[in-house]
Amino acid sequence: MKNKTVYIASDHAGFKLKSQLLKIFSKMADLGTKSDESVDYPDFAHKLTKEIVKNKNNFGILICGTGVGMSIAANRKKGIRAGLVNNAKTARLIRKHNDANVLVLPGRFININEAKKCVQTFLSTEFESGRHKKRINKI
Repeated sequence: MKNKTVYIASDHAGFKLKSQLLKIFSKMADLGTKSDESVDYPDFAHKLTKEIVKNKNNFGILICGTGVGMSIAANRKKGIRAGLVNNAKTARLIRKHNDANVLVLPGRFININEAKKCVQTFLSTEFESGRHKKRINKI
């Protein structure tokens, strides 16, 4: 993770999981929300993706209730490849095959132990390139 900033953001439904992950991964840059009070997930997806697009070496983690809303909002931004995962194997594959730069977690459907494994795997896996690069270029 040299020279990379990892940004994390959530809506109210992902706030608890985000707070738990920040205790484990304390060097992440927290972009909000700051409580479990109702907020609009697109606001936080846009805030995070704006930071990722500024520096292609950075990664992001988004969390909402199902992960679907954050995924949709994040993937609307050119240069973002966000993947919704619920296990470490999928987290590894979105990095290896899709060069995902944003990990999306379903706050209401994943426990902290699995989420931790997903984050560790996502951040430590390199893009495989090769045949996958050609496919990504078609996006």
